[in-house]
Amino acid sequence: MLIQSLIVILAVVFAIFEATNADYLIGVGSYDMTGPANGVNMMGYANMEQNTAGIHFRLRARAFIAAEGLQGARFAFVNLDAGMASQLVTIKVLERLKTRYGNLYNEENVAISGTHTHAGPAGYLQYVVYSVTSLGFVHQSFDAIVTAIELSIVQAHNNLKPGSILINTGDLENAGINRSPSAYLFNPAEERAKYSNNVDTLMTLLKFVDGDSGKSIGAFSWFATHGTSMSKDNKLISGDNKGAAARFFEDWFTSSIDQTPSKSILNYFNMPEDSSLIEKSQQIKATGGQPCSRTSSQASKVRKYDSSRFVGAFCQSNVGDVSPNVLGAFCTNTGLPCDFNHSSCNGNDLLCVGRGPGYPDEILSTKIIGERQFQKAVELFTSATEEVTGKIDYLHVYLNFTDIEVDLGGNQVVKTCPAALGPGFAAGTTDGPGVFGFQQGDTEINQFWKHLRDFLKEPSQYQVDCQKPKAVLLDSGEMFDPYPWAPAILPIQMLRLGKLVILTVPGEFTTMAGRRLREAVKETLLSNGNGKFNDETQVVIAGLTNTYSQYIATFEEYEQQRYEAASTLYGPHTLSAYIQEFKKLATAMARGQQIVPNGLSPPDLSSVQLSLLPDPIGDSPPPAKKFGDIQQDITLPKNGLFTKGDRPSATFWSANPRYDLLTEGTFAVVEMLQGERWVPAYDDDDFSLFFKYKLDNNTLFYGLATIEWEVPTQANSGIYRLRHFGSSRRTKDSPIEYFTGASSAFTVS
Repeated sequence: MLIQSLIVILAVVFAIFEATNADYLIGVGSYDMTGPANGVNMMGYANMEQNTAGIHFRLRARAFIAAEGLQGARFAFVNLDAGMASQLVTIKVLERLKTRYGNLYNEENVAISGTHTHAGPAGYLQYVVYSVTSLGFVHQSFDAIVTAIELSIVQAHNNLKPGSILINTGDLENAGINRSPSAYLFNPAEERAKYSNNVDTLMTLLKFVDGDSGKSIGAFSWFATHGTSMSKDNKLISGDNKGAAARFFEDWFTSSIDQTPSKSILNYFNMPEDSSLIEKSQQIKATGGQPCSRTSSQASKVRKYDSSRFVGAFCQSNVGDVSPNVLGAFCTNTGLPCDFNHSSCNGNDLLCVGRGPGYPDEILSTKIIGERQFQKAVELFTSATEEVTGKIDYLHVYLNFTDIEVDLGGNQVVKTCPAALGPGFAAGTTDGPGVFGFQQGDTEINQFWKHLRDFLKEPSQYQVDCQKPKAVLLDSGEMFDPYPWAPAILPIQMLRLGKLVILTVPGEFTTMAGRRLREAVKETLLSNGNGKFNDETQVVIAGLTNTYSQYIATFEEYEQQRYEAASTLYGPHTLSAYIQEFKKLATAMARGQQIVPNGLSPPDLSSVQLSLLPDPIGDSPPPAKKFGDIQQDITLPKNGLFTKGDRPSATFWSANPRYDLLTEGTFAVVEMLQGERWVPAYDDDDFSLFFKYKLDNNTLFYGLATIEWEVPTQANSGIYRLRHFGSSRRTKDSPIEYFTGASSAFTVS
């Protein structure tokens, strides 16, 4: 077994350190973007009751920059553990980058893409539709994201060095299913016959290798599956399955370098007897609350994010109709499969819910879908041999999607529409059912909802006709009070890295919509490139990038008006408009031409944002208690020790975690006793650790922080304790004070 272990490690090391031709400057960066962990609505499900109440694991912005030398073309790509990109976030990030670097990074060569987790804080988008459930704009959410993007790019820029980029692709077939299969069947049979699956299964991975050391510094992959493994009832901040995959990948890479067989063998033979560990641990009591500094929690981080740390990102693609709940959708009242055409149960959409592979445990489902993406990425990473060479290029344009003339050929010219949502949108999906009384596929609205709609804004006759067969439930594109409800001006962008072309799109393309776009762009590149592009050219879609405008379904899928079609804002010809405009970009890129600016730019609505969510006004502990004191200590098993899979927990008197987000720090730590010193072993960036915050049930005034640790199978035997970090204000305007406290010790065997 030892020889086999050595062979495996040598193979991994060979994949990590390899000779390369340093054709590009490359750099990667990563920064904590975890937003407020209490009382802020989550972005994605539009569920008013889904407000943050702790952290499962932290959110990050991960960036890479590729450049043709110091003076050559370059672009930056940022992957966010967020529901989607935001136009206002993009605007403010570009302003900050301009202050730092002049015009080196700008709207043309910076792409900011969301993973589409539905478990991150909301309130960072500028249009009304996307901030209703968050009670408007949430400055803390917004600032955390903008700062993280900025600093991840700064880190990548500072890390630029000669290096090489390898590319690899492979199929992953068990991480997503089509959640609207009946709509997919509306696409032409001859088109569907070209594909073996009703979802895209291809993962595309880039591997970044330092030219001097031969060491891998990062990997970015694109694969389509929704960030909805965590349900609409979850209240813990989470990167969902793609964030989990990134955590697993980065930790795997670090352990591949650090771990050797001799180390694990030494740990085994030096392990003390359980009885002596139990006796020693029972002598170590809780510390009580203690003051600490602002940086104390950062010092207790297990992972130090500096320029030497490997960055692994799992990016989103044409995800519109792809669900990670791969067991299918079933009726909660009968256990039977849902209605095929409407995804409802006897007409009730609320009863039809998708099941992940770990059903009924959504944490387990998140882990499994994350692991499947991680394992495929490792396979592609370790076997990558094809080096990317060739030109770096980029093109970008703003378009008014409410009024694009689309030439369909045969003298048929149609137009896109002002944004609108149909009743199928209100029905929700099998990943997160919506409002009772609606079904996916509805093309009629009852009188009650019509009256409510008209009270807000009665759609114009032009809009009603333009959107058909969608019935207009919410006329968001014609609503401007107190500021615009939906975007009108959107960016589209193409990034070229040798043979790889990345199409950044501001929404969620369905599977077939994405296929049509990719094929149209590739065909245009080949026919106009005079040999610069060929059959080896690879085109990927980066979804939810630079801003957000909901879904893009095919014309045929639009006919059925399931959720994705009802959420295709700009009418039945939205996809045709995208294809037409991307073909213009592709033609220009293939011919080496520049795009003439059209004078359009999206509005900056920061000055008119409404913020109705109040800030915390000051906290205090119960009488005779301090923040960080134990409210409920570790409850030991009868045999005195915990084993792998057990879940020790402790609860501390605490304050609202919104006073300080503890960025690049942690609210929760598992410490292990090594000699006479407590060493951080796990923190709130680990999948196994849970930080939960709530108000005391008896008073609804005093705050409680609970730390739960699901002991991993790879945890070493020894003595542990749980530590909490937090911050508080005595009044709304008083200085922030920092505190910590630790539980009594316990033994793990």
